[in-house]
Amino acid sequence: MIHASSQSDKDRAELVAMAQAMVRLDSQTPPSDTRAMADLAASFFKHHPQIKLTFYEGVAPIMNLVAELDGEQPGPRTVLSGHMDTYPIGQVEDWSFDPLGGKIDGGRIYGRGSADMKGAVAVLIAVLRDIADRGPFKGSIVLALAGDEERMGELGTQWLIDNAPEIYGDGVLVADVGGPSAVRIGEKGMLWIDLSVKGRQAHGAHVHAGKNALDRLIDAVTALREIEGIHPNPPADAVNVIDAASGVDHADGPSARKTMTRVTMNLGTLHGGLTANLVPPEATAGLDIRIPIGLTTSEVRNAVQCILAEHPDVTWKVSRCYEPTWTNSSEPLVQACLTGSERALGRTSWTDSRIGGSDSRLWRRAGYPCVAIGLTASNLGAPNEFCEIEELVDLRKVYTSILSEIHLGS
Repeated sequence: MIHASSQSDKDRAELVAMAQAMVRLDSQTPPSDTRAMADLAASFFKHHPQIKLTFYEGVAPIMNLVAELDGEQPGPRTVLSGHMDTYPIGQVEDWSFDPLGGKIDGGRIYGRGSADMKGAVAVLIAVLRDIADRGPFKGSIVLALAGDEERMGELGTQWLIDNAPEIYGDGVLVADVGGPSAVRIGEKGMLWIDLSVKGRQAHGAHVHAGKNALDRLIDAVTALREIEGIHPNPPADAVNVIDAASGVDHADGPSARKTMTRVTMNLGTLHGGLTANLVPPEATAGLDIRIPIGLTTSEVRNAVQCILAEHPDVTWKVSRCYEPTWTNSSEPLVQACLTGSERALGRTSWTDSRIGGSDSRLWRRAGYPCVAIGLTASNLGAPNEFCEIEELVDLRKVYTSILSEIHLGS
């Protein structure tokens, strides 16, 4: 029987140890080498032969792992989704703790990937083992652990969606960051564009003889800021959900909520020039444009094209393109998550959107109802990333309760 019960000291210690062991493995993207992580995750199921394990390496060294558990009774099929890769560590000297140490300090596990999302992967593994130990249940559960998520997941989760026969079901739970009380049902889309300009080199004192590629590129990027003023026309469900979440005490604050609901543009890379006293002959830039619910990538792309038509020296191409995605709040999966989370934690849960991307967009693009619910994003992508041990325990309770709601209806 699946039920939300208090975790024993042994359960807690095993959960923490699993999270620490995963943090200690280097799975930075690039190169997204998740082979050791997949082996480690599989080893945690060695005493559960009823859980079928399959390794999938679409493109080396990205290894994906699928774990499948049959409940032996007719019922729904739920997909649990997690990623095993991490952001780059960055400058080690900026860390106060070993980024691959998994050290515990002040009730926290520190290290790259602890919050995003090796701690949550440990939770998914623990919950699937718990369910296997408790015997028959309605339906089936499949755990999809992938690499490549920090590079948009095309060789990880998307590869599994396209190629793994175990990947099908009635709904997907993605354990990515956002907090165990926040039921995230939407994500912004993204349009990444690469810009380049060819100029003509000359001496820096003889600007009349040259053609400054950086100047022209900067003018174009500045002009593109206009797209941040495009107004979305979101569906009523998204408006209602996001407006309601703005009144929740523990939800994202006003600044984050504004970012969630508007077009944003980040100038992520800018390259050009040889020395200060030479006119730069070429320049390049990379832009990350995030698109809220209620706009399409085509609308934003057309606006970019119109603006850059006034800058004929600039050439550009799209390097990544994903539509905004949304799962309606009336979906049974969403309601099960709200009920399960509130029952497990004894406090109010709420539906909301996400600011950043996750593999949720891939599942929704494939037609699945999808919810993201995970740990708090503590120093996400920054030095001294951490997860709270108490929140690990809480998230385990939440997932146990949600799966009880789905597979027992209680």
